[in-house]
Amino acid sequence: MDDADADDGLAWETLASETDYTCPGFDVVRDDVRLPDGTETDFHYVSEPPSVVVLPFTPDGDVVVIEEWRQAVDRVNYGLPAGGLESEDADLRSAARRELAEETGYEAGAVEALATYEPTNGLFDSVFHYVVARGCEPTGQQDLDHNESIRVGTTTFPALRERAVAGELRDGRSALGILQYALSRGD
Repeated sequence: MDDADADDGLAWETLASETDYTCPGFDVVRDDVRLPDGTETDFHYVSEPPSVVVLPFTPDGDVVVIEEWRQAVDRVNYGLPAGGLESEDADLRSAARRELAEETGYEAGAVEALATYEPTNGLFDSVFHYVVARGCEPTGQQDLDHNESIRVGTTTFPALRERAVAGELRDGRSALGILQYALSRGD
């Protein structure tokens, strides 16, 4: 069953839409909807700009990783550089290069698309675009946002993959990208 077939008879009709709350990074939206059985109700979701998640490899084949404080879960998060697309980004590749440089100080030689996912589409309209960056070299300085606390390191891809497989990589967006890459290569 593809997405078009799944919509047949299941689609909700949006009667009205209003933003209930806005803050830097996301909005909370309320849609007034009519369900397929005719019931009218409301539905809230979080709306945010699309993001890019970067799997960055150094020329030696190591992976550039970050440790970042995540206030929502009250701990340091280990994973891949990522961030929202911005209006000045020409495309996904330029967004990936910008995010990688800002968060890590590394610059990519080449960037290629890996996959696109809607990881939490029952509550968020988030879209994560995954890319693989190759030839990443530490050529610059981090340029962190005012609310980012990030430490940069490197690791091997097999070690990173094993952390994801063992459930030790708690950052879901990172784990998804790492496992997608491993599966696409037959690892």
